[in-house]
Formats: sequence, C-alpha cells, structure tokens
Amino acid sequence: MKIALVHNQTPETLSVAAKFKEMCLSEKIEIVTDYPDLVVSIGGDGTLLSAFHKYEDQLSQVRFVGIHTGHLGFYTDWRTYELPELVESLKHDKGESVSYPLLDVRVKYADEEEETRYIALNEASLKKMDGTMVCDIYVKDELFETFRGDGLCVSTPTGSTGFSKSLGGAVIHPRTEAIQLTEMASVNNRIYRTLSSPMIIAKDEWIVIYPHKEDRLILSVDHLTFKKRSIERLVYRIAQERVHFARYRHTHFWDRVEDAFIGVKKNDRNERTKER
Repeated sequence: MKIALVHNQTPETLSVAAKFKEMCLSEKIEIVTDYPDLVVSIGGDGTLLSAFHKYEDQLSQVRFVGIHTGHLGFYTDWRTYELPELVESLKHDKGESVSYPLLDVRVKYADEEEETRYIALNEASLKKMDGTMVCDIYVKDELFETFRGDGLCVSTPTGSTGFSKSLGGAVIHPRTEAIQLTEMASVNNRIYRTLSSPMIIAKDEWIVIYPHKEDRLILSVDHLTFKKRSIERLVYRIAQERVHFARYRHTHFWDRVEDAFIGVKKNDRNERTKER
C-alpha cells in the first residue's frame, strides 16, 4: 500500500505526523507523494479539504482517512492516541470504504468561451463584494425565483453540517443523493419575494444561477476563493465522481452530529436510553 500524508503546521500535528510516519515505515508501509492508494490527513476538517483538492484528479483510485488534531472533525475518524490501531488497520487493509456524493460546479466566465469546472466536497457559495446580489435561479430549465440578498450556498450532504447549517439549512445524511441550496439574508417585502427556505434538489435535477450583474462576485468552492472575474452563469449538480473514505470501523453519522452540536455525554445518553 502507498500512503500520502497531508497535514497542517501546528506543533501538535507536526509531532503526530512524524510519529505516524515513523510507525508506517517500521511496518514497511510506503510513504509517497504522487498517486497514493490512501491519503492520510492529519489535522482537522480544513486539512482534509486541502487533501481532497490536492488529489481531486485521482478520486476513482484514492481513499481518504483523517487523524483528528483540530477542534471539530466530521471527516476525521481517528484520534492521536489511536495511531497504533490505525497502523494495524493499514497493515490488514482490504479496501474497505464508504463513498459520498460531491458537487459539480460549472462556471461560465464572461471572458472565456468554455465553462470552467470545479468540484466541491462541502459546498460552493456565491456572494457579492458589496451591495445586494441579484440573480435568477432556475431548477433544471424552469425559472424558480429571482433572488435578492447577500448570497447563495449550494452544499453536498457531507457539507450540510458546515456553512449551510449556519444559514439555516437542513442536516442531511451523507448517503443521500441530493444537493441543498440555502439563501444568505434574502430580501423579502411587498415587492421582492423568495422562498426563504432551504431547497433540497434531487439527483436528476440541477440548479442554474444567472447573476444580473456579472462583476464584483466572490465564488468560493470549499476553502478556495475565486474573485475579480465576471460570472455569466453557474450550474450546480451532483458530480459523477464520488469521494471514498477508508472505513476500518463504523462511526454512526448521527452520533457525530450529536457529539458536535449537542454534546450530551455518553454516560448521560446511555442512562436516558435505559430509562426508556
């Protein structure tokens, strides 16, 4: 097995990365940079996003696994004290994985004839640098609404616990084949009206956005930001590619959500279950 390491530069992470690399080499697990079988991210979810985009051209061949040294980790299953167990799992790897949907973003820039394609693990957002953003929103080929507000966010199911949730979006189980559109501070009065609610779009549908003014828009794809380019059109749909995470053990998605946002202690949860 060939493994690539991607990590942040905090002192704790650097120490964990050095220890993990030493353990892998002692077990004759090869550490590479190009064309790995498995990408190990050490840090938080932001580090895993960086790892994803570094190897996004190899998604059909590579799996990801995360070691958690940050504050919150939906993508990071392993803690720093579990390195021996993870290395042991790598030694006996049988290709175990779980895959989730990704977001395909096609952008028609005013100064280019061809569309530019991006792919997102979490979400893509569109905002205006100043003033109100106005755009027409189509679902498939039908005009749905004219939006006025600060911006729009389109997320994947795995990204639904991030920026989309902070905008009032639903938390969607990552096995769901859908994308979600959420509004940022929409303008609603007697003259202007939007749905003002998250929209969950099915696998066989897509979203098209036509900005009324093409300039001074900021497009973000996960942690990457693109600005100072005029945008004529954006198309969002579920990508043909999928992200694959190595799963040597199963962590229930709703347990992660509960732990991250509610924080009921495990013993308390067990006591409540017994009472029922």
